[in-house]
Amino acid sequence: MFTALLDTCVLWPSLQRDFLLSLAIEGMYRPIWSSAILEELEISETAKLTDKVGVDAGEAEFRARHLIKEMRTNFEDAEVVGWEGLEGTYGLPDPDDEHVLAAAVVGGAGAIVTHNRKDFPRGKMPHGLEVLSPADFALSTVSLKPDLAWQAVQKIVARSGKSGPVRTTHEVLAVLSARYGMTDAVDLFREFS
Repeated sequence: MFTALLDTCVLWPSLQRDFLLSLAIEGMYRPIWSSAILEELEISETAKLTDKVGVDAGEAEFRARHLIKEMRTNFEDAEVVGWEGLEGTYGLPDPDDEHVLAAAVVGGAGAIVTHNRKDFPRGKMPHGLEVLSPADFALSTVSLKPDLAWQAVQKIVARSGKSGPVRTTHEVLAVLSARYGMTDAVDLFREFS
């Protein structure tokens, strides 16, 4: 099964995270990340909940910790260990991204999915490791089995309202298309909607 490392920046937007992880639940790929990525996500999620949503700090911290716990529980083989020894050995433009590449290498990823593609120059990537935007990754994944991807979207709709707004299928697709630039991936769903 294809393995993709999901960077913090693609896990931070809630609907995008839900979509990418729902594709993984459908067996379309194997997601991986490091403890450092989960720590960054917990901090970012707490800040998002307090600053953008208006949740009080204690509740925001609780929800962020719960998110990380759920990710670890539902994807128990996703957290890469032993990457620390490679951190700092790649000469990336941003040294803070070294842990991402190190975890991808140790985890056997075929791709790093990130919004920060410029921080992972092709010349610094080990042979066979691609750097993809979430939209490009979604398109390549969805195009393989659009029926399974459609099931993932339907499950997102079914879960909506539990920790966020209630969404229809068309609303989910519109947000993925407009906000996350997944227009081409969403176009593949036209025959199902």
